[in-house]
Amino acid sequence: NARDSEKLTGILEQIGYVEEEEENQADFVIYNTCTVRENANQKVYGHLGQLNRVKKKNPHMLIGLCGCMMQEPEVVEKLKKSYRFVDLIFGTHNIFKFAELVATRLESDRMVIDIWKDTDKIVEDLPSERKFSFKSGVNIMFGCNNFCSYCIVPYVRGRERSRNPKDIIREIESLVADGVVEVMLLGQNVNSYGKTLEEPMTFAQLLQEIEKIEGLERIRFMTSHPKDLSDELIEVMAQSQKICKHLHLPVQSGSTRILEKIKAAVPDISLTTDIIVGFPGETEEDFQETLDVVRKVRYDSAFTFIYSKRTGTPAAVLEEQVPEEIVKDRFDRLLKEVQSISAEVCSVHTKTVQRVLVESVNDHDDSLVTGRMSNNLLVHFPGEKDLVGKLVDVRLDTCKGFYYLGEMVASIRV
Repeated sequence: NARDSEKLTGILEQIGYVEEEEENQADFVIYNTCTVRENANQKVYGHLGQLNRVKKKNPHMLIGLCGCMMQEPEVVEKLKKSYRFVDLIFGTHNIFKFAELVATRLESDRMVIDIWKDTDKIVEDLPSERKFSFKSGVNIMFGCNNFCSYCIVPYVRGRERSRNPKDIIREIESLVADGVVEVMLLGQNVNSYGKTLEEPMTFAQLLQEIEKIEGLERIRFMTSHPKDLSDELIEVMAQSQKICKHLHLPVQSGSTRILEKIKAAVPDISLTTDIIVGFPGETEEDFQETLDVVRKVRYDSAFTFIYSKRTGTPAAVLEEQVPEEIVKDRFDRLLKEVQSISAEVCSVHTKTVQRVLVESVNDHDDSLVTGRMSNNLLVHFPGEKDLVGKLVDVRLDTCKGFYYLGEMVASIRV
């Protein structure tokens, strides 16, 4: 979604718009929506109610909605019926038509709706306005073929389709020429990259080709589905000089065999995961097994979620929904366990020197800068603004649980 938003911004700037920080001062407001959880939809309706009041004072204001939420037919019907002041509605499959749709709305003076149920199209070379000058997301594929019972994503993002590797390489080379030193390869399941190509290529093979790009310092990727995590990928990660020592693997991967194989190949790898608590039918015994995985794997960090009943998914109609107070209790216990283990695991790097990509001036103290290690941990240390976007060596003095405080020992200009 963040990468899509950069494309939307890029298109708007190409057709003459300038970004405005204050929403109520804008001539055009667009929401790129997420619909993974039900409450995300409710937030959008709440924002629209506020915007309606602003638009009554500024009738020339245009309001656009796009993204995953717009792929749900009942959402579009509700917008047509109760939010007639919205000007433009489109989904996840036709971002490339954004400028054309804006022009259509300006010419027609009516609500414009353009939703595609699915697509096999991949449109290259869309303009993009990057949030960071030194790092960028790069889509390598779109859609998802894994119909997890709790998840709406395959229904709103469509089937898997992979970009041509030559187009991916060309984009990254262009980004590097523009100052990017780190890329994040994006896909709902990057491990299944290449299966839809006329000349199949594995994700591991794509990584090897990307590694050859001169000037590129770091390669990240997400998200990885355990079922497609190949021995070939583990080997490529182990031998790579550029792939970051970080693997985000959703907790379906409780497989000791897979986890041990990864740790053996890349001993200093940082493992992170997603965990859902309170899925329908979850017993206390089931939950204890979740805790058992967390204790045995010892994740560097975990994104923990209370199960969100998502209309339109098979899980939403399952019986045995777990009572709210039980789910809350389990969530609190899980969070305590995750945080305790994370603090121990992350502290192992104390007093070592690590290469860090400086990402920003610190939010709370402008005498500090904030950087990210290869394993995705953050480090705060004294430094000037001109370090942003540079790779530097930092001594990690103090671990604060999820981040470090340190001192720069050498600067490597990129």
